[in-house]
Amino acid sequence: MSSQQPVALVMGASRGIGRQVAIDLSRNGYAVVLAAKTTSDASKTTPFPPNPNSSQSTINTVEREIREAGGQAFAVAVDVRDAAQIQYAVDETVRVFGKLDALVYNSGAIWWSSVENTPLKRFRLMQQINPEGLYASIQAALPHFGKNGWKGRIIVVSPPIYSRFFRGKTAYAMGKVGMSVLVKGLAMDFQRQGRTDMAITSIWPASAIESAATEKNNSGDVSYKKDLRKPAIFSDAILKMLQAPVTTVNGMLETDEDFLRNKCGVTDFSQYSVIPGSTPRRIMPAAFPTLEVAEQDDEGQRMDSTKLRAKI
Repeated sequence: MSSQQPVALVMGASRGIGRQVAIDLSRNGYAVVLAAKTTSDASKTTPFPPNPNSSQSTINTVEREIREAGGQAFAVAVDVRDAAQIQYAVDETVRVFGKLDALVYNSGAIWWSSVENTPLKRFRLMQQINPEGLYASIQAALPHFGKNGWKGRIIVVSPPIYSRFFRGKTAYAMGKVGMSVLVKGLAMDFQRQGRTDMAITSIWPASAIESAATEKNNSGDVSYKKDLRKPAIFSDAILKMLQAPVTTVNGMLETDEDFLRNKCGVTDFSQYSVIPGSTPRRIMPAAFPTLEVAEQDDEGQRMDSTKLRAKI
């Protein structure tokens, strides 16, 4: 069933932010492919729809939500630690809907602690799911963007790069900042290769967002919700990023609030507060360092390992 609508593949779409992004993409005219590890029999889920931050919310229940609202959706089970499963999800997206217009990488693994209290097993899991899963997803998607005339968008959930982010969660930061480096580097590749209709953009919450993680970390005490925003702020920002000119968003590392304020003119964020009337605490700095430096016009001979290997 090929689609005349734009088609988005959302990795990590089973609950919380990913679910909201998928649903809002559908509401705004996208056919959506939902990818995550957790599946269920959505026809037997009671009550429906389930709590979006609970384990009852799966790619199958989100698929049902979208379809019952009149949208187009397709669910495919994916463990992003397996590149073959990622490749299958991307290929299924194109098989079912005929194309791929947008890739949203929301899958993630979290362990916030010191290096000494982060086991190697946990470190490896985060690297597999965070930077490696993203890298495999992009590698699987790029050929399909190429067949589409190099026209498409990639949205990555990763942070602006600044030193405080490393504090107390170095192992986690190594992977998430690595994802942001991929955003900056691939954006430069797009520019250098003349792919003027391709953009990759990073987004991160300026204030904490209601999710399964925040519920798990604060069970039994609801006072923390005054500092939470609804996931709709994230999906609203992503939708605007997808609609923005390539030159505005390619290589951008930005927060949801700052993008909506600075690029979309939003000044009132009260609608996003989980507790009406509250002003959620900002967890990100007010400004971020500029990564660009003064460089030589002539960078010298560029090395390409692909070409070097071909000579061997």
